[in-house]
Amino acid sequence: MKTKLIITVLGITIFNSMIFSQGFISDVSKKGTTAAQFLSIGQSARATAMGSAFVGVSDDPSSIFWNPAGLAKLDGIGIMFDHTNWFAGINYNFLAATYKLGDIGTVGLSFTVSNYGDMKVTTIEEPNGTGEVFTANDMAISLAYAINLTDRFSIGFNPKFVYQSIWKMNATAFAIDMGVQYVTPFDGMILAMSISNFGTKMQLLGNSNLVLHDLDPEGTGNNDKIPAYLETNEWALPLNFRVGVAYCPIKTANYDLILALDAMHPSDNYESVNFGAELNFYRAFSIRGGYKSLFLKDSEESFTLGFGVKQFIVGNLAIKLDYAYQDFGRLKNIQKFTLGINF
Repeated sequence: MKTKLIITVLGITIFNSMIFSQGFISDVSKKGTTAAQFLSIGQSARATAMGSAFVGVSDDPSSIFWNPAGLAKLDGIGIMFDHTNWFAGINYNFLAATYKLGDIGTVGLSFTVSNYGDMKVTTIEEPNGTGEVFTANDMAISLAYAINLTDRFSIGFNPKFVYQSIWKMNATAFAIDMGVQYVTPFDGMILAMSISNFGTKMQLLGNSNLVLHDLDPEGTGNNDKIPAYLETNEWALPLNFRVGVAYCPIKTANYDLILALDAMHPSDNYESVNFGAELNFYRAFSIRGGYKSLFLKDSEESFTLGFGVKQFIVGNLAIKLDYAYQDFGRLKNIQKFTLGINF
């Protein structure tokens, strides 16, 4: 009875998500119409190497990003640091930590940050620079919670604070990620869904908006330098729906194979599919591969590759090193490096 109830709830949830998402289906991709695009950059070299098909696989601290329900699988304490060599010389860093609270669930904390470096301030009169410099920053902080409602069904939530700044302006937003995972009656198969970045809009405000305005440029004797602020628009966060399946067709004492498939429905692009695979040997070495953004029109993303090494030090203390390479077409490639500690 409980299994049937869970399947029904999961089905209704997915169906309602699809119905709700119809509000932004169109023949226009809507690229460039959302703020905080760094929230769409996948975290963890393992997940990236698997083509970002990870909503059903999620079982490490990066679940905070992919599907917070996956945190319910974790035991003890987990720490992860992920570094991304993005294109154009941009770097992103992601830090996550999780702690199992016993039967009452698992909590997780994550911190994402990027700095674009110093850039020259230029004007029409000074195209080579005025002597001033400015920078831009992205940041997100989140606190996640997940719990196993039954031995087969878990649910998770990840409220977050988002911040962006450029020169003398900044914008903030609050959002939440939600996800579920269901271990199906089919041996080795997990069905999952997540919703990311459901929250408020962002609006850049600051001293860069301040100008001196003349209300009557044709008149004389009036104040022609009245302080005023230029109006800026509000922009939504990159809302994303993921529905995925993870399947382990082979599992022995020495090796196992994981296959994953995710369907993506973002608010600022067309629908697409990600798929990937991971082959693990002796719980110590893994090779991975996948393909990202399959069926996505004009996508520069394609195949992904990677590997991982895990070493048990003492007891349950383990250190993991993961690497991922992702092809980005005309933008060359990105590379990710992840260090994880579990105990």
